Amino acid sequence: SIGLLRSGDKVHTGAELNEMDDRTLAEEVKGTAVFARVSPEHKMRIVDALRTNNHVVAMTGAGVNDAPAIKRADIGVAMGITGTDVAKETADMVLTDDNYASIVHAVEQGRVIYANIRKFVFFLLSSNIAEIMIIFLATLAGLPAPLTAIQLLWLNLITDGAPALALAVEKGDPDIMLQKPRAKDEPIVNRSMRAGLIVQTIAQTVAVLAAFGMGLLWHLEAGATLVGNPITYILQHDWRGVDVQSAETMAFVTLSLCELFRAYTVRSERASLFSIGIFSNRSMQYAVGLSIVLLLLVINVPFLQPIFNTHFLSAREWAVVVGFALVPAIAEEITKFFLRMRKGV
Repeated sequence: SIGLLRSGDKVHTGAELNEMDDRTLAEEVKGTAVFARVSPEHKMRIVDALRTNNHVVAMTGAGVNDAPAIKRADIGVAMGITGTDVAKETADMVLTDDNYASIVHAVEQGRVIYANIRKFVFFLLSSNIAEIMIIFLATLAGLPAPLTAIQLLWLNLITDGAPALALAVEKGDPDIMLQKPRAKDEPIVNRSMRAGLIVQTIAQTVAVLAAFGMGLLWHLEAGATLVGNPITYILQHDWRGVDVQSAETMAFVTLSLCELFRAYTVRSERASLFSIGIFSNRSMQYAVGLSIVLLLLVINVPFLQPIFNTHFLSAREWAVVVGFALVPAIAEEITKFFLRMRKGV
């Protein structure tokens, strides 16, 4: 009547369990929905059989006879009102309201916390790998450093730090309880995250180096008439001792905005930004807003400019910077689209 049994499910009694060895029970437990008239020993065997099949087992109980199985399970749950002291002391979790719905809420909150940890890790890893690749490729090409040491410090402390903390208070995807449980041995940086790291590293590196290259090109145009391929001209030019403050500022602002814009898209691993709501995380608004204000101060306040090696950006430079800064966020949304297609969501 309550839907506990589905078509094909089996029911076994304690007497039948007595006739089964552990190997047989491990097979039978896969298709059994109900075990009736069982003893404390039977409960422990059922828990062991489920764990043999690599399941994460939760055991709920209230009485003294439930305590051994509660202790043996991965997660022991005891009733806080009707439960005995022995059961409560043995359990990992105690339901203060004796409501099984609280277990569902706990599972949901656990999934949200784990997902937020993954978002936090992905956001910081992709940002830092991109910073390394930007410096590495520019140095390899013989170009000036696109970012100074203090700019990198600013990016890691302010631009990365504040949005990353805001990701920790995300409410979670609307369908988080419909997603399949992850494997017990699945690492935080799994296959889909590795693919995302590759995409984001390429997108951010290309966007920042492109903005930096535009700044270098305009620097050269101010001093001479360029002939031939501008990219070749930039690479062959002798940049030793040349102050490329304008190009560095463009690279710095582009990377800062890349990470701030992308912080919105990282709020879900699969759902699009528009389905979860752009402004649904108030902490993210504060984090990004504060970071943008501080960024504008760094590039516009005269006494801060020499410290951070920045200068006022013209309208043309702002157009290039904002345009390239949107590339990683767009790439993230495209990546999530293909993830949804692959998983049929």
